[in-house]
Amino acid sequence: MPKVILKGFIIVPEPDLNAVKAELINHKRLTLSEPGCLVFEVVQCTINPYRFDVYEEFIDRDSFERHQARVKSSAWGKVSDNVERHYSQQSAG
Repeated sequence: MPKVILKGFIIVPEPDLNAVKAELINHKRLTLSEPGCLVFEVVQCTINPYRFDVYEEFIDRDSFERHQARVKSSAWGKVSDNVERHYSQQSAG
């Protein structure tokens, strides 16, 4: 099965910025420890502090779907509920 690549960015509402930044540390750690996660990068933009660029790679669709399911019930899922998501997804390999 081909790997799944997700890339894009999120826009965080100003009232949620501190909570999102604080939980992002845990979210990155948990995601990188998931079976099937190859790359997980979320980087705050230097020009717009409310924008975070996102790049993810998972070994296959199943790994990606398990990640999505975990996120929905996580602390990250709660603090990022109001975040605007702008992603594209592709399969590679």
